[in-house]
Amino acid sequence: MVVLRGVLLALTFVSGLAGAALAETVLHRGNSKEPDSLDPHRAAGVWENEIIGDMFLGLTTEAANGDIVPGSAKSWTISDDGLVYTFTLRDNLYWSDGVQVTASDFVFGMRRIMDPATAARYASLLFPIKNAHAINTGKMNPDAIGVVALDSKTVEITLESPVPFFTQLLAHYTTYPIPQHAFAVHGEDWVKAGNMVTNGAYVLQEWVTNSHVKVSKNPKFYDAANVAIDTVFYYPIEDSRTGLKMFETGELHTNLMTAGFPSTMLEDVTQRLPDEARVVPSLGNRFLPMNTSKPPFNDKRVRKAVSMLVDREIINDRIVSVGARSAYAFVPPETANHQAGAQVDFVSMAMPDRIAEAKRLLAEVGYSVDNPLRFELSYRAGYDQTRRLSAVAAMFRRAGVIAEIAAYDSRISYSKMDQGDYEMGDGGWHADYNDPYNFLYLLLCDSGPMNWARYCNPEFDALVNEAARTLDMKKRAGLMSQAEQIMLDDHPVIMLDYATNRILVSKRIRGFVDNISNAHRTRYLSFVDE
Repeated sequence: MVVLRGVLLALTFVSGLAGAALAETVLHRGNSKEPDSLDPHRAAGVWENEIIGDMFLGLTTEAANGDIVPGSAKSWTISDDGLVYTFTLRDNLYWSDGVQVTASDFVFGMRRIMDPATAARYASLLFPIKNAHAINTGKMNPDAIGVVALDSKTVEITLESPVPFFTQLLAHYTTYPIPQHAFAVHGEDWVKAGNMVTNGAYVLQEWVTNSHVKVSKNPKFYDAANVAIDTVFYYPIEDSRTGLKMFETGELHTNLMTAGFPSTMLEDVTQRLPDEARVVPSLGNRFLPMNTSKPPFNDKRVRKAVSMLVDREIINDRIVSVGARSAYAFVPPETANHQAGAQVDFVSMAMPDRIAEAKRLLAEVGYSVDNPLRFELSYRAGYDQTRRLSAVAAMFRRAGVIAEIAAYDSRISYSKMDQGDYEMGDGGWHADYNDPYNFLYLLLCDSGPMNWARYCNPEFDALVNEAARTLDMKKRAGLMSQAEQIMLDDHPVIMLDYATNRILVSKRIRGFVDNISNAHRTRYLSFVDE
């Protein structure tokens, strides 16, 4: 990583004129990784969402506390059957170049992300919209999507079946409007600095690879009068030790990465920085997907055996102790509309019994001391993750399993899983909206690259899809739980923990509200006067 450390402090406050009463207010944010793209249809990471969500505004958006509130839409209605949503746009919506935002910009965006030619990694998130799946699989034209502009200020969206979390989904960057006029001029280069126009609080100024992304306040934003911070720098900081050092030297005002400081320094940091170090529950999980499409993990017995060998409590309570809870299911228990109960079938077994059963399963497949199970465990490079997965590899060795751990840059690690070019990987998921579907959909047959395990069970799919069509929330939760149990019995992933966020926030910042979604848009932040 290249960081322009020497100039960061000098950039913190820049006066417009010498001796001027007002200075430019600059926020320096630590961001966990280098973005792959700032195009809402080509991004797929939380670290990209941090930036894109500051620049664009969906029909709905997040409040400072993470609640869903009106965004570009000032109001909406829902039909009695829950299938048709009609949104009325605000009157004072403009792109950063002064062109008015219209309903057709939202329609254009929805058509573009579903078009197979766009190859959007996250397209499956919008499959609840009428005809979206058929369009994305090439069976229908993009203009058949159930999103229409009734007039310049009215967007109508029709769903395949009722979706209780739909207004949450519309705050996600996949649903953001795309400026048709800028796209018509620049094509796919519309996202470059100087070409990009946005409808959110900030607009892109520059992106220096492996150094920073810089955005500035958008004076055309409908609520610009209440945006206090003029300029934001986002820095790709994968090493939590680097992030902590930069925060303590004043080079960062906040480090919102989920691992904003090292786990080994949890007690020290929280004691030294009691008003700035925060440990907050997260609506997320951490897991090791196994590529079920090819040996050795196309055999369920192998998958179950290696999962049994992992002692979650040792890892989470001793190796990387950050208050994360050991996980034996996929959906975090605090998820809304969730019925707890699904879990892997060996949860009550003592570890010696688990090791013995794992050895038996491996022997049944044909693995032995003379023919050991051997594979590569590829993971996202980082201090805590190296410690965590080194421990996992040691646990595998107790049954003669040899995992060759290999660290990759995060983008490469994710790309390998997206493409199915791996054996056992390193995954984590932070919910885009608070509902079990946002976790379980990752394992549907048709979820594309996001289904890292390449898992496919028609029975699982049928239950998840039935739940998606069910209006009775209690029945819906039960169907989701049944589906989760089927998936867990197939062991396509090794669950490790339900995540917490370790974040750093300067005591000079106000407007920051802890929330389970870890959504913190810069438009709500400001500096305490000194």
